[in-house]
Amino acid sequence: METGRKGSRPCNFFYKFKSVHNPVMKRMIISVLGLLAAVSLSANEEVTLRLLQTSDVHGNFYPTNFITRKPAKGSLARVASAVNDVRTQAGDDAVIVVDNGDILQGQPTVYYYNYVDTVSPHIAARMLDFIGYDAGTIGNHDVETGRKVMDRWAGECRMPVLGANVINTATGQPHFRPYTVVERKGIKVAILGMITPGIPAWLPETLWKGLRFDDMEETARKWVPVIMEREHPDVLVGLFHSGQSGNILVGHKENASLEVAQRVPGFDVVLMGHDHRVDKKWTVNTAGDSVLVMNPANNAVHLADVAITFTLDSLGRVAGKKIDGRIADMDGYAPDSLFMMQFSPEMATVERYVDTPIGTMTRPVTTRDAYFGPSAFVDLIHRLQLDITGADISFVAPLSYDATIPAGPITVGDMFNLYKYENMLYVMDLTGEEIKNYLERSYGLWTQQMESSSDHLLLFSDGTRSGDQTHSKLKNASYNFDSAAGIIYEVDVTKPEGEKIRILKMADGEPFSPEKHYKVALNSYRGNGGGELLTKGAGIPHKELPSRIISSTDRDLRHYLTKYIKAHGKVDPRPLGQWKFVPEKMTRTAARRDRALMFGE
Repeated sequence: METGRKGSRPCNFFYKFKSVHNPVMKRMIISVLGLLAAVSLSANEEVTLRLLQTSDVHGNFYPTNFITRKPAKGSLARVASAVNDVRTQAGDDAVIVVDNGDILQGQPTVYYYNYVDTVSPHIAARMLDFIGYDAGTIGNHDVETGRKVMDRWAGECRMPVLGANVINTATGQPHFRPYTVVERKGIKVAILGMITPGIPAWLPETLWKGLRFDDMEETARKWVPVIMEREHPDVLVGLFHSGQSGNILVGHKENASLEVAQRVPGFDVVLMGHDHRVDKKWTVNTAGDSVLVMNPANNAVHLADVAITFTLDSLGRVAGKKIDGRIADMDGYAPDSLFMMQFSPEMATVERYVDTPIGTMTRPVTTRDAYFGPSAFVDLIHRLQLDITGADISFVAPLSYDATIPAGPITVGDMFNLYKYENMLYVMDLTGEEIKNYLERSYGLWTQQMESSSDHLLLFSDGTRSGDQTHSKLKNASYNFDSAAGIIYEVDVTKPEGEKIRILKMADGEPFSPEKHYKVALNSYRGNGGGELLTKGAGIPHKELPSRIISSTDRDLRHYLTKYIKAHGKVDPRPLGQWKFVPEKMTRTAARRDRALMFGE
């Protein structure tokens, strides 16, 4: 007799069970059947965890931009709402929240708690604790605040701050924890943290003295086997403050996250940062396994949301996992009311700080002018750099893509518009030939080689933009568009890079000589090799740059600009008119068209 098929009689087991009259025996049989049923059900049990990531928040904590005095997109206040929603949906014990660095620079909020109020617990640590972050990394802009600020913040965070490739040179061991393991619902999630190793190419050693920054791929190859052997995690996450493509700096790849995901087997998810680009993609590593790679970009405008569903076997062990992710837009969330209530006193303090008057501006200035010729905005910084240092020549770029300071009272907040980052001010020794080649590289990043007035003046993107150009159509980052003051020169945009720059004389009328050595004022980011204008442009080997530094300020440049304006009271910003694009008629026509394309004017 066939049994167990559809339409057949019940199997003989049930007939035999009906014939059992001993109640003890029946209870035993029922218990066995229940156990078998439970085992069958547990074999199909699924557990889903949610992994949430912010990166490059840059002090954007409140839904207010304290520099522009306008409402801000994103913010940690909105992230707090989004995290609460996910915890409500998935359960508190199913959510892991991480941050990927660059949180300590970008808004007056963090500047105030970095350098003005150094006694109160750091606001960035308190906010991450309030939201309930489980792990974080540091970014290059966190290092730029200096060891004292960075280590104070990291020490005050309840979450572990990770950095497997940040090495204490005295001990040879990681300065931060290399990894952490977070357990949720019996699932072990290991998180390995790293930072881009390009720090020495941008920042003076005084800011990171006693540390070194090792290659990311080499570091991952060292730590992944250790994590697997020690921890036996169910999932391995890379939390890397590094993007997916970029230059070789100081012997290491600046943006190596994608390569680590591909070349170092073991990762299930790699969370990127640093390059401010929204991204979600799948890649395949050398073992043939798929890896999800995600980047929520900057300013807490987006949140990376990864869902990992685990299938458990009869013993509760992971038998399989399914991973998917999305980039969530924070504009759909209202700022969390409890977050805003908790940190309202600090918000009021920062508002008073940025509204502090320091002087008067006689006319408005905007970076929009800086792309098309001498501008009052950039030339104001040139003037201040030359006056502060007594240098012969100054190099300055528009650090904010689109910033305006109105006429009238100048406040502390306006100074963050005038100068975005906490760079120090260097004076360096450069020859006339190096100065020309430096400018050749800058304008090569900046301008097209034009053939007629119907061509673009500016070098627009071909779909492969670099840098933080969220609202820009430019191919390269505008913070590398250095112009010079102290010399009179022309930029011939009909010529290729290497032949564009013609330096006519010094601004005081003295001859300019390619052989002569000049004192050049520039920011520390540039002086340490940032943007590669000194290395690829001027042709100075990176290891030689420190020997070219004549002097350096001990505080950030914004501090000295503020001090200078306070001392003078009134500022009358005007273009210096020390350089121009040629042919003039051709470039004027192209400039009007390109300005309309960029800014709608």
